Amino acid sequence: QVQLVESGGGSVQPGGSLTLSCTASGDSINTYAAAWFRQAPGTERDLVAAITYSSSRTLYADSVKGRFTISRDNAKSTIYLQMNKLAPEDTAVYYCAVDRSAIATMANRQGTLDAWGQGTLVTVSS
Repeated sequence: QVQLVESGGGSVQPGGSLTLSCTASGDSINTYAAAWFRQAPGTERDLVAAITYSSSRTLYADSVKGRFTISRDNAKSTIYLQMNKLAPEDTAVYYCAVDRSAIATMANRQGTLDAWGQGTLVTVSS
């Protein structure tokens, strides 16, 4: 089994940057696709970005394209989300998840993904 722990959340002003990390333990995540999701108060949890196990492909929600970058370091068992030009609407709890499915299916398979982290809060406010 894989256990995931997110870190790097916090408060930032609009226009600022944050980098989230998701560190895995237990089984190796080298064969898992990975994704970041977020959930703002009163809304559903949505996919933000996903990356294949080899980093050969990524996908992003339209709302974060050009501002966020997902990456991973399999040697460190860590997945990252670099977030730039943050806006108040980016305020949410951010979760990482891994699964052996294709990244294009992860958004619609949240209930069956192999592992989730506990979430880290990002607040963007002046």
